Amino acid sequence: QVHLVESGGGLVQPGGSLRLSCAASGSGFSISVMGWYRQAPGKQRELVATITRGRSTNYANSVKGRFTISRDNAQNTVDLQMSNLKPEDTAVYYCNARVTSIAGIPTDFGSWGQGTQVTVPS
Repeated sequence: QVHLVESGGGLVQPGGSLRLSCAASGSGFSISVMGWYRQAPGKQRELVATITRGRSTNYANSVKGRFTISRDNAQNTVDLQMSNLKPEDTAVYYCNARVTSIAGIPTDFGSWGQGTQVTVPS
């Protein structure tokens, strides 16, 4: 079992910044890709950004140039620095981790955090 906990959401004015953090906990696990997704009211969950263990990154077009994803492999954490926030960024943001082994046994599943609300009023 891998448990993800997000933090850092809140209310921010347009043009402002927020930093989201996510920490993975458990015993003897390995994670390949970590990422952030978001879900706005009435919409499907969508990818925001992902990062591999080698720190290759991928961003949704809507956030390129404004958001930066980073991770600490030793701490099993992933952060999302969000700048120049817009009302359309309002959503619940979810952390995701692709777990590739637990206690030395290969596996392959995605673990999700509980989500953190980001609100940018119009």
